Amino acid sequence: MSCLITNKQVGETCVICEQIKQTGIHLFTSFICTECEKGMISTDTSEPKYKYFIEKLRKVSSSEIFS
Repeated sequence: MSCLITNKQVGETCVICEQIKQTGIHLFTSFICTECEKGMISTDTSEPKYKYFIEKLRKVSSSEIFS
């Protein structure tokens, strides 16, 4: 009897760093990993990385489901 092993990715792709991560938050239909969330919170608006986060967050769209 043979055993077939498959590599299954567990997690979701972060809209900021575009890596697959297991923990984070959902903003509408997008996923933001914990590391990026912490980075956004601690970044001052005068830092260049703040503009990077803003550009990445433009990908986030609101949910099409209205309840």
